[in-house]
Amino acid sequence: MLPEWIRYEFRHRWEQVQNYFQRLPIRKWINENPRLIVGLTIVSVLVLLVIVIKMLVPNRPVTIQDSEKSWFYDLNTGKLFAAKSGLVPPIEAPSGPLSNGEPAGVLAYVFSYSSEPNESQRFIGFLEIPDPNFNPDSADSKLSGAKRWGQGKLIRKVEDKQWVSANSEQGMAILREFFQPNKEGKVAVYHLPE
Repeated sequence: MLPEWIRYEFRHRWEQVQNYFQRLPIRKWINENPRLIVGLTIVSVLVLLVIVIKMLVPNRPVTIQDSEKSWFYDLNTGKLFAAKSGLVPPIEAPSGPLSNGEPAGVLAYVFSYSSEPNESQRFIGFLEIPDPNFNPDSADSKLSGAKRWGQGKLIRKVEDKQWVSANSEQGMAILREFFQPNKEGKVAVYHLPE
């Protein structure tokens, strides 16, 4: 239980606050302008209703259109070219086959730090081919994210000669490199051919 003098002090302070608000000119203004107050109340209720309705109505799902083309890299010339999306690399490249007779076109992931890049602002993050030793029946369905995407894929940087599993330590290091912010804090954006 609080001592009597503290309760008295609280009661005294409360009365002072009440007196202060009763003496404010706003109270007099409200009493003199009841129509304006009713109008403000109606507008406030309407704004609140709009906000509530907007929150309750589900947003339309964002539709992501698949691109009709993908970037490919010509292992003979070191140049990018666009081809039909969905093709499984290696595919035929404009320069022809490799010296061993295999197609020279591998899937390329092209990035930029600009949302509307020109050709000089784009760069190849990494290349991809399917892992010929991967058995789809052995795929781990418990994996998620990049690990699930990386199953059965070999990747490498353009300057590398060795292909590595996308799920290996080396593969994950390649992926991390292109999804970290640069010195200016910008994150690389993946770009499809037009």
